[in-house]
Amino acid sequence: MVPASDKGRSYAFGRMFLGTVKPGQKVHILGPNYTPGKHTDLFVTAMQRAVIMMGSSIELIDDCPAGNIVGLVGVDQYLLNSGTITTSETAHSMKAIKFSVSPVVQVAVSVANPRDLPKLVEGLKRLSRSDPCVQCYSYTTGKFIIAGASELHLGACLKDLEEYYAWTVITKSTPFVKYYETVLSKSSGVTMAKSPNKHNHLYLSAEPIQEELAILVDNGKIAADDNSKERARRLVEFEWDANDAHKIWAFGSKPNGANLLVDMATGLQYINEIRDHCVTGFMSAVSNGPCAEEQMCGCRFNILDATLYANAIHRGASQISPPMRRAIYGAMLLAEPSLQEPVYLAEVQSTMDKASSVHALIRSRRGKVTEESQKPGTSLCIIKALLPVAESFGIAENLSNGTSGLATIRIVALDHWETMTSNAIVAGEVRDVCTRIRQRKGLPENMHGPDCYIDRL
Repeated sequence: MVPASDKGRSYAFGRMFLGTVKPGQKVHILGPNYTPGKHTDLFVTAMQRAVIMMGSSIELIDDCPAGNIVGLVGVDQYLLNSGTITTSETAHSMKAIKFSVSPVVQVAVSVANPRDLPKLVEGLKRLSRSDPCVQCYSYTTGKFIIAGASELHLGACLKDLEEYYAWTVITKSTPFVKYYETVLSKSSGVTMAKSPNKHNHLYLSAEPIQEELAILVDNGKIAADDNSKERARRLVEFEWDANDAHKIWAFGSKPNGANLLVDMATGLQYINEIRDHCVTGFMSAVSNGPCAEEQMCGCRFNILDATLYANAIHRGASQISPPMRRAIYGAMLLAEPSLQEPVYLAEVQSTMDKASSVHALIRSRRGKVTEESQKPGTSLCIIKALLPVAESFGIAENLSNGTSGLATIRIVALDHWETMTSNAIVAGEVRDVCTRIRQRKGLPENMHGPDCYIDRL
């Protein structure tokens, strides 16, 4: 979506793959969540105009054949930032573009004048439409957050927001990084949580998921709608028990990361009747972890046992979901909770005599050099390194100053998420990161211990 000269309007900018588009045509707009045969994310409307965008000028056209790039007017209210527009009632939507980067660098924004708050809200909507790599959302505290792929990308987005989309003075915080909460080991004990009426007890444990399995779940290669036998066969390759592989209740996939809820209880009456309530509590818990209210990733939660009241009235959603959430928190805090941080793949171009200075700067920022090669026919060398996103802020300026301008850095892509090795409960690097996140979100500095979530008989 490309912003138009009219405030609040946008052009749907894309390529024609088949047929000819003409103004006034009745079109079907298929959003990214459209499913063939259903009416979810499906809109039908008449297209107003078709235009060709030539630099800063716009030219109205009577029609546009396939193979051309065209802008459509009148469909912006139905599309966020991507979708498929067709005149066919049986067409399938095109797959959304997958980017090599992810919006992991965030900044909080606000307006200098409170009266301009509606302008900021509208500007954030237009910004999210114009750039598919940008995410805009708000915390429960009322703060507005913009997430971008890098510090440079975020700076360009903030400039566009202030000058072209919101038309008001904006104040912004220092950039910060998105983290995932995870666990390092299996729970040291079984956690038990009681329902508010004290008639139901849930017993859970937590353990980490193998990194390869977490990637498959996060990418949708192993999902809830897979054939159960085929899925179980694949999970056995990751040293899963075959019975457990058949009893996965929920996949906490995107946007909640790769998390699994497994029913390991045997011979329990009424257990299947509370499944939906347990899944609700599970989804709520993995969306906001106990350490810093960040999303969880790479965690497996096992339902080991349960004591359920015979009368169904006393084991409804209000009695099962809250203890499920608390049991998950308690199990996670007993399993050495930690954080996963995003890591960039960076490429530095430098002269050979400044390579040692580049190595020293990368090491000082917890980076790791993976490859170094000389550019053929020149005295330049190319250094590839893995660099934590949290340590990348200001590195371009420091690199230029440390090498007298003879080295430049380029962020290639978001390479992976790396698990930090220290425990979030024990004083150390992860604990300090959690404290800073809690301060930024307006939470108490000290996180609750497992005793706050675990009940006693």
